[in-house]
Amino acid sequence: MAKTKLVTGLFKSKVSAEAAVDSIIKRGYSRDDISVLMSDATRNKEFALQTRTHAADGLGIGGAVGGTVGAVIAAIAAVGTTLFLPGINLVIAGPIAAALAGAGAGGATGGVIGALIGAGIPEYRAKVYDAELRGGGILIGVEARNDEEIDRLEELLEDLGAQNVRAE
Repeated sequence: MAKTKLVTGLFKSKVSAEAAVDSIIKRGYSRDDISVLMSDATRNKEFALQTRTHAADGLGIGGAVGGTVGAVIAAIAAVGTTLFLPGINLVIAGPIAAALAGAGAGGATGGVIGALIGAGIPEYRAKVYDAELRGGGILIGVEARNDEEIDRLEELLEDLGAQNVRAE
C-alpha cells in the first residue's frame, strides 16, 4: 500500500470550503481525517455564530453543533485537536494540528509558513498558502488512503473551486 499523502486545496469562500468538507465526508472520510487552516479573523468572521456562542466548547460533535454542513467546519475548527497559534493568528484543526502539537508546535516560532512546512507542505507552496490565508482563504487538507484516492481527491477539490490543489 502506498504511503498516505496529504491532498490540500485553498478555498476563497466559506460556502465552497463547506461543500468540499461535505464531499470528502461523502467519500467515506471522517471529520477526524480532515484538516482545516484559516486565519483567526476568518474564523471569527465566517463562523461567528459558533465561536461567539461557544456552543461547541467542551461538547462532542453532537448537541448544539448539529449536523449541517456549516457546522462540520465549525466543529472541526472548535472541537477536537485545534491549535491556535496566537503569535500568527492562525487556527489549525484536524490531523495537521495533532502532528504540529506532537512536534511541540515548532511552527509557532516560524510563523504561518513554518507551521505549514511542519505539516509537510513545501516552503514555496507554504508561502502561497500563507498569503491566501491572510487574505481570508480557507485551506482544506485530507490524508488520501491510496494513490487512486489522491487523484480522486485532487479532482474533487478542483471541481469544487479549490485553488493550488496539490498532494504532498
